[in-house]
Amino acid sequence: MRLVQVFVPRGKYDLVLETLDRDGIEYAVTDAIGHQAFEAIVSVPVSPSGVEPLLSSLSEAGLDEDAYTAVLAAETVVSDRTGHQHRDTTTRISREELRARASDLAPALSTYLALLVLSTTIATAGLLLDSAATIIGAMVVAPLMGPALSASVGVVVNDERLASRGVLLQAGGLLAVIATAAIIGFALRGTVLLPPGFDVASVPEVRERITPDVLALGLALGSGAAGVISLTRNVGSVLVGVAIAVALVPPAATVGLGIAWGHPSMILTAGTLVLVNLLSINLTALLLLWASGYRPQRPEHAEHAFRTLVSRVAVLAVAITLLSVVLAGVTIGTYQTASVEHDVQTELEAMSDDPAFGDLQFREVSVDYELIDVYADRRPVVTVLVERSPGESEPSTLAETVRDRLQQATDADPRVTVELVDTQYSE
Repeated sequence: MRLVQVFVPRGKYDLVLETLDRDGIEYAVTDAIGHQAFEAIVSVPVSPSGVEPLLSSLSEAGLDEDAYTAVLAAETVVSDRTGHQHRDTTTRISREELRARASDLAPALSTYLALLVLSTTIATAGLLLDSAATIIGAMVVAPLMGPALSASVGVVVNDERLASRGVLLQAGGLLAVIATAAIIGFALRGTVLLPPGFDVASVPEVRERITPDVLALGLALGSGAAGVISLTRNVGSVLVGVAIAVALVPPAATVGLGIAWGHPSMILTAGTLVLVNLLSINLTALLLLWASGYRPQRPEHAEHAFRTLVSRVAVLAVAITLLSVVLAGVTIGTYQTASVEHDVQTELEAMSDDPAFGDLQFREVSVDYELIDVYADRRPVVTVLVERSPGESEPSTLAETVRDRLQQATDADPRVTVELVDTQYSE
């Protein structure tokens, strides 16, 4: 339940009561004491879904912005009369509460940046340590849900200030994440905190962000939808905030690490993932908020809000489509590299069991075939370790035979290096 308290300006008392009586709404009146601008305080108990119709009726009747209205959440209501007016037909909160909650979720700039820097520091450590638990823990701190949703709320309720603040906080926040991760990366490179020859691109948690595929859209779209549901129904905002932060902070931190280590491909792929996730969250939030029936309070502002919505949705959809081409390319390239490695391993196992090679055992040492090699049309480089018994000879054309078998198995033209070792086993 909600308790709506209207501080009625002088001269509007009869208008307010007539409107409430006409709509069959129960209320209580308290004389306003202590401020000459208000004549009375009218208290109305309503359901969450009844707040918006109530305020709209008062506004249409002529209660202007000189009135002061407070919407209070009633934790417990002891009465059998609560179902008599404004029965719940929906679980969403009112437009006024939506705007207030979205504004509250976007903290002050100093607090916002401080929390983001702390979250990025923890997340960057988690990336370098290959610790998924650390990364998820860092997301609890990241305050990205508020700006992501306030930008969309501002559009649908025609609050340009709220929308602009949400967009600026999102853009500035992600730049702060990238800068923080880059600074940490520069500070840690070459120190005893990282092992000699440390390759940041080979860390599994980092590789996950630099080899994104089209399925990554699912996280962003789902996070945006969950964010709108939690905001409009006032549930689970902390957990949903974690999902939104997971879609944005780790890949943005990966961009910063790519800058620190000088990896252009890391910057490109992780940066693409950040942008796709950011735009998808905003697109989903815009569409769901509008579909949920949220509109500006004044009917004359609805057309302007709709035009703004359409233009933003169009821009976001086009941008996501273009960036999704990059994701599709990464998906196809990653599949091809994985296929080559799988086919090499399978073929070497088959060769080890082939009587034509006697007692020779074939082991894969490495397959050097990365995403960039696929589109640069570079050949895979395969190193094969061949074990033989001491004194046993191998065919003089062994390297060519291995290459031919692997070429047929992979439909590629790999460069093959064969390393021979004499192996003894004791029983």
